[in-house]
Amino acid sequence: MQAVDISLQTHQMVAEYLEKDQDTPVSMMADSLGKTEGEITLALPKNLVKVASAEHAQAILESLPDWGKVTTIVHSFGSIFEAKASFPKGKAAHGFYNLMGKEGELHGHLRLDLVRYIAFVSKPFRGMESHYIAFFTEDLGCMFKVYLGRDKKRQLIEGQVEKYEALKEEFGQ
Repeated sequence: MQAVDISLQTHQMVAEYLEKDQDTPVSMMADSLGKTEGEITLALPKNLVKVASAEHAQAILESLPDWGKVTTIVHSFGSIFEAKASFPKGKAAHGFYNLMGKEGELHGHLRLDLVRYIAFVSKPFRGMESHYIAFFTEDLGCMFKVYLGRDKKRQLIEGQVEKYEALKEEFGQ
């Protein structure tokens, strides 16, 4: 995996931010600190993030359809798009990883060749346990994130944390 150099200053900014507020989403921390979401993510303490090589992107995505409902998030020019459904199966063709969702599931064409870093993030979100997988580009912009799903009582869906932890252990460094 190509190493990324996050400045000591960024690590210090993130540590100071987290001392005051553990629950703010990383994307909002990035906006507040004037950094990319990837810079902030990779500067999180090691107990909150584990990074995987981009070469594992397809294998990670191929494991997700068996997890049940997850929340896939894409930030685009200040807007946030969410899909709450099972992550669809996909296949590589014509330079894309093509998502073949059923009706009501996500569809699309992912450029996995643009993924440089994958982060497994376990960070509280508004006072609740939260885990997600983020896919970042070379410039540390976030392509998309897949959050573990929640039931109607806002509890993490049973079994997903174990699957997430197993993937993080298999691919994270």
